[in-house]
This record gives sequence, structure tokens and C-alpha cells, in this order.
Amino acid sequence: MSNPIKKLLGQTAIYGLPTIIGRMLNFLLVPIYVAKFSPKDYGMVSTLYSWVAFLVIFLSFGMETAFFRFIQNKEDKKSVFENSFLTVIGINILFFLFLIGFNQDIANLLKFSDFPIFIILLGAIVCIDAVSALPMAKLRSEEKAAKFAIIQTVAIAVNIGLNLFLMLVVFDKSRPEEGIIFILSANLFSSLVKPIFLYKDFLSIKLKYNPELAKQMFIYALPIMIGGLAGIVNETIDRILLVNILSDGHMSLDKANEQVGIYSACYKLSMLVTILITAYRYAAEPFFFAQLKNEDKNKIYSKVMNYFVAAICCVFLLVSLNIDIIKVFFIPNKDFWDGLKVVPILLLANVFLGVYFNQSIWYKLSNQTRFGAYIAIAGASLTILINFIFIPKHGYMASAWATMIVYAFQMVLSYVLGQKYYPIKYNLRKFFLYLGVAILLFLLSGLFGFESDSIMKAIINNALILFYVYMVWTLEKPVKTIN
Repeated sequence: MSNPIKKLLGQTAIYGLPTIIGRMLNFLLVPIYVAKFSPKDYGMVSTLYSWVAFLVIFLSFGMETAFFRFIQNKEDKKSVFENSFLTVIGINILFFLFLIGFNQDIANLLKFSDFPIFIILLGAIVCIDAVSALPMAKLRSEEKAAKFAIIQTVAIAVNIGLNLFLMLVVFDKSRPEEGIIFILSANLFSSLVKPIFLYKDFLSIKLKYNPELAKQMFIYALPIMIGGLAGIVNETIDRILLVNILSDGHMSLDKANEQVGIYSACYKLSMLVTILITAYRYAAEPFFFAQLKNEDKNKIYSKVMNYFVAAICCVFLLVSLNIDIIKVFFIPNKDFWDGLKVVPILLLANVFLGVYFNQSIWYKLSNQTRFGAYIAIAGASLTILINFIFIPKHGYMASAWATMIVYAFQMVLSYVLGQKYYPIKYNLRKFFLYLGVAILLFLLSGLFGFESDSIMKAIINNALILFYVYMVWTLEKPVKTIN
């Protein structure tokens, strides 16, 4: 019998590699955007993409997870795919027609009154991405990792290539709105890669809808979609709230966009943790479902959690202890540096988010997805409350602390509920050890008092990171476990 953890690591590498490369390359675009745009203009880009995150969740309607769940129990897997696919296509057609009819009104509402073209491009991107999600999920369920990786890689290459050409060759700094159109257009063309590669899936769909199956999938998916929307509130609503709250009597719209731009650029440095989470998620969700009939499934889930916590804590230390080096290369415009103080807070927030994602499998495996919605809604409510109260006085620092507090709250709440309704015996001692030592080493590095650009500081900080890696390696003995 094959080792399930070894299989998970292999699938994470295959499915996650294109995602890791893509996220890393997109991360490497940040220095170009920061160099080309003022904080105000970059703030506009960030606000637009905050709305993209909301819309993709809404327009995919949780059908990706519903698809993975229902193919485990249904013999007619093609019918499961077709029903979920037709549901998503129907939702997206209605949405895009609405968008075309009311794009100027929507632009006014979102504070882009002079640029309704932004709204149309944004709508096209999210609809294509949402419709493509199910065929891509089908590839994962069929373990067609090579095809999945190729499609992802080509889409990434198109996006990066167009961004580099348009921003470095064509873009004129005196017309920043054109730069925003360039970014959206590059994203649109890269999104089109997926339906082009997957055209056979689109053409093979039969307009045969099973209302009973669709109803079952809808009931399963609705809490996931609501939870997803609430989760995106925690992830991106801060930028939307910043620009709206700050421009509402506290400062001008341009100044508010500037604050959003500074915060967003520094927020990107926490992406290294989210990149790891995203790559892991592609393989983890189908892997966890596949372990349902394994007698040792809870033991496997616990071991996976140990590795995951250790890995994301390593990334937390790597970025937070080398921030003075990283900022020179990835945020070359000093106008953005004032926001660097949010980076360790946001990195730790994403550590909590990763742990919460790992735990969340309990309500998916037990068909109690409503709890995912409850947890996310509770977190979203807390996010909005903290931001509304503290943004007027503390600006983007309030948003950073709100993110960390909410992700920690969701992590704890998910654990408590999970132990009640679908107990998985996680190794809490190792969790607190790995997390506690990581935070302790971060705080310890600040006690040495070296200058920020000191070589000695860099040496000591990276020695602390190596110590952490050695500790984890010694305790977990990963090679022995995998073999």
C-alpha cells in the first residue's frame, strides 16, 4: 500500500509547482508596479483586485468543492460534472449581462466613475476564471496532473509576458490609467488560456440538467460559497474599507488610494505564506477526501498538520527576519516603505489562516459545511467591526491587526467545533512548540540592536532560521516518515 503522506507531497509538488511559480512571478511583478506607479495609482489597482476576489468566489458558487464531494458517492461522475458546470455557466451569463447594462453605475459605486472600462474588463476576467474552475477541478479529480500543470504554466506565461511587455515597453507614466488597463488586459488574455485548452470539456457538455442532483449540490455548495465570501471579507475587504472610510471625510480620495497602495504593496510580502497555502490546497482537498475510507485517516491528518505548521512558520521567519534585505529588491520605491511594519503582523495572520484551512476539512468530510459558513461569517463580522472602529484613527495598521486577530479567532473556533462534531486528535504540543518558538525567535532578533542594514544582523537572523529548521527536522524526522 502506498504511503498517503508521500503521495500528498508528490501531488502538492505537481499541482502546486505551477501555482508557486505563477505566484512567485506575479510577486516579482510588484517591484515593476511599485516603480512605475505612485502609491495612489497602485492603490487603485489593489482595490480593483479586491473586488475580483469577491466575484470569483460568488460566481464559482462553491461548486468546485461540491464536485469533489459528490463524485466520491455518485456512480455517474459525468452527470455530477455537467450539473455543476451548467450551474456555474448560468450564473456567469446572467452576471455578465447585468454588468454590461450597468457598468457606469457600478463604476460610480466603486469610486471609478471616470473608468467604466475597468469594470467591464474586471467582469470578463472573473467570469472566465469562474467558468474554467470546474474543468480544472475535473483534471485534478482524474489526477491528470501533467495537463493541469501545463495549462497553469501557459496561462502564467501569457500573463507575465504581457505584463512585462506592456509595463516596460509600452507604458507611459504620464498616463497611469493606461497602465491599469494594461494589467487588466494581460490578466484577461491569460484567463482565456484555460477555456482554449479545455474546449473539449465545453463542447462535450450536454444540456441535460438533473434537478434533484443539482438541488443536492446546491444545498451542499451554498454554505461553502457564503463561507468563501465571508472568508474573502477577511482577506481583502480591508482595502475596500480603507479607501471608502478614509475618503469619507478623513482625507481626499487620492490620499486614501495612496494609503491603500502603501498597505497593499507591503501586504504582498506576506504572499510567500499564502503561496505555500495555495499550492498545498490544490493537492490537499482531494487528498483529504480520498482518505475517508482509510482507518488511519485521523493519524494522517494530524501528521500532515505538524509538517504544515512547521513549514509555514519557517516562511514566517524567513521573510520577517530578512525584511530589510527583501524591501530593497521587491519594494524599490521608498514612498512605500512606511508600511513595512505591517509585514510581520500579516505573515503571522497567514500562519493562522493556513492552520484554519487545514482544520476546516472536518466540516467538509462530515457534510456539515454550514459550520464553515458560520465561522467565516463570524470572522467577517469581526473584521468589519474592527476596521470600522479603528481605521479612522490608525489607518492601515488597524487593518493589519484586524487580519491577524480574525484569523486567530477562526482557527480557535474551528478547532473547538471540530473536536465536538468530527474529532481529529491533533498534536497540540507540537503546534504550540513550533508556533511559539517561531514567534520567540522573531522577538529575540529585535533585542540585538543592530542597524537595519547591518551584515551582522543578517547573519544572526539567518542563524536563528537555521536553528528553527534544525529543531523541526530533528523532531519530525521527515525522511524516515515518508520512506
